[in-house]
Amino acid sequence: MAQHDEIPAHFVGSIVYVEKGIYHVSSVTQLLVIDGQQRLTTLSLLLAVLGEALEKSGRESNAEITRKKIYNYYLFNAEESGDLQYKLLLTQSDKEALINILDGREEPKSISPRIKQNYQFFKEQVQQDGIDPVTLYKGISKLIIVDISLEQLDNPQLIFESLNSTGMDLSQADLIRNYVLMGLDNEEQIRLYRSYWYPLEQNFGHAQNVALFNRFMRDYLTIKSKSGDIPKIDEVYTTFKTYQQSRSTTPIDEIVADIYHYSGYFTKMALLQEHDNEIKQILEDINKLQVYVAYPFLLEVYDDYEHQRVARDDFIAILKLVESYVFRRAICGIPTNSLNKIFATLAREIDKKNYLESVQVAFLQKGAGGRFPRDEEFRAEFVVKNMYNFRNRNYLLSKLENYERKEPVNVEEYTIEHIMPQNELLSTTWQQELGHDWKNIHEKYLHTIGNLTLTGYNPELSDRPFREKRNMEGGFADSPIRLNRGLARLENWNREEIEKRAQALANVAIKVWAIPALSQQALAKYSGIETTNGSKGYTLADYPSLQGNMRKVFEHLRRRILNLDPSVREEYKKMYIAFKTITNFVDIEPQAKRLSLSLNMKFSEINDPKDLCKDLTGKGHYTNGDVGISVTSLDQIDDVMDLIRQSFEKHWEDGDV
Repeated sequence: MAQHDEIPAHFVGSIVYVEKGIYHVSSVTQLLVIDGQQRLTTLSLLLAVLGEALEKSGRESNAEITRKKIYNYYLFNAEESGDLQYKLLLTQSDKEALINILDGREEPKSISPRIKQNYQFFKEQVQQDGIDPVTLYKGISKLIIVDISLEQLDNPQLIFESLNSTGMDLSQADLIRNYVLMGLDNEEQIRLYRSYWYPLEQNFGHAQNVALFNRFMRDYLTIKSKSGDIPKIDEVYTTFKTYQQSRSTTPIDEIVADIYHYSGYFTKMALLQEHDNEIKQILEDINKLQVYVAYPFLLEVYDDYEHQRVARDDFIAILKLVESYVFRRAICGIPTNSLNKIFATLAREIDKKNYLESVQVAFLQKGAGGRFPRDEEFRAEFVVKNMYNFRNRNYLLSKLENYERKEPVNVEEYTIEHIMPQNELLSTTWQQELGHDWKNIHEKYLHTIGNLTLTGYNPELSDRPFREKRNMEGGFADSPIRLNRGLARLENWNREEIEKRAQALANVAIKVWAIPALSQQALAKYSGIETTNGSKGYTLADYPSLQGNMRKVFEHLRRRILNLDPSVREEYKKMYIAFKTITNFVDIEPQAKRLSLSLNMKFSEINDPKDLCKDLTGKGHYTNGDVGISVTSLDQIDDVMDLIRQSFEKHWEDGDV
C-alpha cells in the first residue's frame, strides 16, 4: 500500500471511547476506550519497532520522521510523568509489558505473552524482510479510522455489545469483564480489577486459557442456578448478565469476589495448582478421565473443604468416589448423556452433617442411566472389554501397575505389549500354544486386559513364542514391571491363563476403583429425606388428601410413572410428591378432590391434542414447571401419561453432555 500512490488510504475499523470527565486545557485528555483496544495496541507495538528500525538504519538525519518524533507524536506525552507520560495504557495484565517495551527495560516476570509475541513478530518481520522504515511509516500514515466519542449518558456496554455482535466475537471472559467494570467510576474500576479480576486472570494464565475461563464461568453459573440449568458455553455472558440482574441488591464487588474465590478452586483442579500433593494426584487422575462434567459438583465440595465443612480425608474420599464412579461407568459402556445433570444437582442431595456418607448414598441410589456399576457388573465388563483401544488405556494400566506402590512407575516411558501377538498370521509355535481353536481365541482375547502388559522391549519381544518372551533379556522374567510378575512363573500362554490373569487384574481393579460399602440401615436413613435444607423425611401419611378415591387414583398413576424407566425415583416434599430422573419431570400436589400435576416444561413445548393442560406461566405454585393438569379419575390416566411422557423424554434428552 505504501508503494502504490493510487491507494490513498486503508480503513482499519472504529475506535469508540468515553471521555472520563472534565479536564483542563493544560492537562492530558483521558479517554476510556470501549472498542478498538487491540488495534491501538498493535499499532503502538509496530510504531515502537519502526522507531528502533529508523534509529538503526542511520537515515534519521535526512528523513522527515525519526524515532524521537514517533515516540513524542504517538507513544509518549513528553512533558508528563507517571502513567500520564504514556499515550496508551492497557489493563493490568498487559500494562507492564507494553511500558517495559517502550522504556527499553527488562521484561517483568509476569509479562503478557500476547504483547511480547506481537512485538517480536514485528521486529523479526522488519529485520528479515529488509523493509525500508520510511516506506513502512508511509504505509502506516495511510491507515484511517472512524472516531466515535460517547457521552457519559450513553450506555457504553450496550454499544460495546452491538459493535461486537458481528465479525470476530470477543471471548466470554472479555464481555463479562467489561460488563462488570464499565458501569463503575475509575477508582472503583481500578480497585475491583486489582483486587479480584487481575488475580483471576493470572490464575488462568491471562489470554492463554480463554476457553478454560469460559468453562469455569459455565460451571460457576450452573451451581448458582436454583434449577440446576447448565448454560451453553457460548451463552455464558448472557447467562451471567441475567444472574447479576437477578441479584440487583447484591453489590457487584461481592459477586466478583465470589467468582474470584471459586476460580481458585477451578484452577486448582483444571491447572493442578493444588499444593496438597495427595489431592493434586487424584485431581490429575480425574483430569485424565476428562471428567469435566463433574466440576460443578467438585467446585461446591471444594468450597466446603476450604471452609472446613468437610474434613480433608473425607474430601479425598469424595474425589476418589467421583473417579471410581466415572471410570466404572466408562468400562461398563454406560452412556454419558445424564452425567452433566447428575453432577449439576448432586450437591443438593448432600446432608452436610453427614457429608461423606450422604455423598456415597447419593451415588449408590442412582438408577439406570445414572447408576454406579456394582462389582459384579464391573468385573464382567472389565475382563472382556477391548482395553487396547480404550481411550483411557494408559491411565488404566498406570493405576493397576502403581496400586499400593510407593515408587510409582511412569507408564508413558513404556509401550503396551500384547503377550499373544497382534499378528493375524500366528507362527506354528503360537498356534500350538493356543490349541486347535487358536483363531477364535486370538480374535476374542487379543485386546483384552488379560493379554496386555507393559514393556520397554517391545521391538525385541515382537512375535516371539511365549517362553522366549519370558526368558530373554528384558523379558517378562527380567522386568521391573509388576504387571509382568505373574508371567514370569508361567510355562504356557493360552485361553486359561489369559482368563486367570484377567480375573486377577479385575480383583485389583475393584480395589483401585472402589464402590462404597454401606449397610441397608445407612441407606435407609436417607430415604425420603430432603437433604438440601435438612428438613424431616416425609411419607404418604403426611398428605391427608390422599384418601379414598384420590388415593386409588394416585396409586395407579404413581405405578405408571415409576414404570417409565428404572431410573425414575420418587421423593416426598412438604407440599407435593416429585418424580425425577436427573431432575423433576412431574410433581403431584394431592388435593381433596383432585391430583394437581405440574410438568416441568414451558407451556409452549407441550403437545396437548385433547386440551387437558393449563398455562401456569407466571402464576404462583409450589411445584416445578409451567404446565398444569388436573386428574380426578382413573379413566384420565392414559391421556395424562402421554403428557407426562413428553416431560420425561425432554429431561432425559436434555441430559446430553
